[in-house]
Amino acid sequence: MGQSRQEKVATSLAGAVSEEISASLAPVDAELERRYPGDPGTRQPVHTVYVPGDAFTAGTVRSWGDQALAALDEHAPGAAAFAAVLGLPDDLAEPVHSRVRAKLEQEPIEDLRVDFEDGYGPRPDAEEDETAARAARLIAEAYAEGTAAPYMGIRMKCMEAAVRDRGIRTLDIFLTGLIEAGGLPDGLVLTLPKVTYPEQVTAMVRLLEAFEKAHGLEPGRIGFEIQIETSQAVLATDGTATVARMIQAAEGRATGLHYGTFDYSACLGVSAAYQASDHPAADHAKAVMQVAAAGTGVRVSDGSTNVLPVGPTDRVHDAWRLHYGLTRRALARAYYQGWDMHPGHLPTRYAAVFAFYREGLEQAAARLARYADHVGGDVMDEPATAKALSGYLLRGLDCGALDDAEVARLTGLTRAGLEGFAMPRRGGLTASGK
Repeated sequence: MGQSRQEKVATSLAGAVSEEISASLAPVDAELERRYPGDPGTRQPVHTVYVPGDAFTAGTVRSWGDQALAALDEHAPGAAAFAAVLGLPDDLAEPVHSRVRAKLEQEPIEDLRVDFEDGYGPRPDAEEDETAARAARLIAEAYAEGTAAPYMGIRMKCMEAAVRDRGIRTLDIFLTGLIEAGGLPDGLVLTLPKVTYPEQVTAMVRLLEAFEKAHGLEPGRIGFEIQIETSQAVLATDGTATVARMIQAAEGRATGLHYGTFDYSACLGVSAAYQASDHPAADHAKAVMQVAAAGTGVRVSDGSTNVLPVGPTDRVHDAWRLHYGLTRRALARAYYQGWDMHPGHLPTRYAAVFAFYREGLEQAAARLARYADHVGGDVMDEPATAKALSGYLLRGLDCGALDDAEVARLTGLTRAGLEGFAMPRRGGLTASGK
């Protein structure tokens, strides 16, 4: 009977108090919205493949897929053999293997960067000019013919004095070539390497602004990734986190932060034998990157391993196990993208990614379904957890680890419903989206 009693509601503060507080915080509200817009809601590739400019051809994407399939057939023929190499449980052996093969046949590369930096090196100007123009033509043709990777672009030389003019010219040739071939593709991605000062990011912004103005493009059309490869990019001389300042210096154009495993390790004096993405120095750098990027809409990518799966089968298996383990470790730490250096890395990249999403599918789906239906369980989830659960499922769908039908069956949610939980309104809750 006491629960049906009508409570008396009383307040002590005049409405003007709330209005004054809101007015005082309006600049903060605007700043929060500008600096931390949240995840863009677009697909994030699970990897970036690195191909030197002179090695890139019209058949590179298909060639990498074919080489990866050949490596599977030679060194782990069948689901059981592949699972045994990687230590996959029996219930994941067939689903992972079949999806890996399908991925290598249909979409072997999700993100490809034609490299004009370390992987290409110094060349005569005429040669680099021609290679940049050829890269633009081949990428434009690939998008026109439907044979492109979802994301493609170049890594230019950096903004340091010795190579600055060369990098700017290569970028100009490449972008101009795309414009003349029909326009910039939606999947265009540019990478600015070896950034040490925010002013170098600002210079890249001014460069892209000039190009957009020259071609009548919408301001802000061209974004870019920032590669973190030096100690100065993580910690400035005044003790501030340089990488956070770089994100702001990009003026909304930064799309990603990519960790450079070997340059960064060498910068800190790590011996060559210990340069790896799981070194404590690497963990520190990526943790700073991750915190700086959180909420800004800028994605963080892990680096790569330089141990290639080549040679006799036992050596390939060792390299596969190393790459698989590093990829799984990165995924658990919320680094959902990394760099792959060789076609032989593709089987274990996708095996690690698919296993990660498939092994957690039922639990994540059940928790999200209970949350959406306001049903209790053995875990008390909050809106932030619902966001993480739906983001997990969406990433699994985007890469091909999961199917729309099975996720809908297990969660009772459409993709729009998942996206509603993954990108909630700031400070508020979302509808169930069923």
